[in-house]
Amino acid sequence: MKFSICNELFKGWSLSEVFNFVSKLGYHAVELAPFTFTDDVREVHPSKREAIRKLAVQHGLEVTGLHWLLVKPEGLHINHPNPNIRQRTIEYLKCLGVFCRDLGGEILVFGSPRQRMVLPNVTYEDAWKWTVEAFKECTEYLLDYNVILCIEPLRSELTNFITTVKEALRLIDEVAKPNFKLILDVYFMSGTGRPIREQILLGARHLKYFHANDDNKGGPGFGSIDYREVADSLKQVGYSGYVSVEVLRDEADPIYVARKSLETLKKFFEML
Repeated sequence: MKFSICNELFKGWSLSEVFNFVSKLGYHAVELAPFTFTDDVREVHPSKREAIRKLAVQHGLEVTGLHWLLVKPEGLHINHPNPNIRQRTIEYLKCLGVFCRDLGGEILVFGSPRQRMVLPNVTYEDAWKWTVEAFKECTEYLLDYNVILCIEPLRSELTNFITTVKEALRLIDEVAKPNFKLILDVYFMSGTGRPIREQILLGARHLKYFHANDDNKGGPGFGSIDYREVADSLKQVGYSGYVSVEVLRDEADPIYVARKSLETLKKFFEML
């Protein structure tokens, strides 16, 4: 199993500082949140993209991909009733996919809770239809770049759309593209009232990426999640992708958090 970590944990750090530290710590890869270094990926020059890619290589790291996709620029929404806003969102997701590939990455994690909310005066049926249409267009385009878009079910207190594994799987089946897959997140699964093992088994056929955190939004090992169950379940379904640490709260000591998170993952995954 390979381990990655999301860069937004390291607030105020340059990418060079992040890459240097996590490489020395023993992570295999980084997952990048574009908003931490640009308001719009279209403004990142090809030479800068190549520099980021080379920086990762120099530190022996892979860039797994991108997440927090629609934080910036403002005004994007995947199922907005205004077709112009939907199309702008689609076009930006395409640009994110190209940007991801330019950095050497493969995965786009679509969480973006606010930018997928079913808005007032919009029916669930319309929001669903527009979302399917949008992801079909995005993934069709990204096939040429070998980029995979992963839908992330989120807790119902964060969004009102795609809040169960079952709902995410239905969306994947309706989009019906080979590069539209599932990401599961431990914090999400811990809040559903269903066993984590059950959710991993349910999503296994489309599971392409995995976020490791805990039930208190901290890194793995900072809450009460049984990571033996997590590791055993992923092994049971034959998951061979990255396990990526995503800390969902501000941390005063990211160095300690990154180190303990990796220790937790190694402890439970390497004992199998």
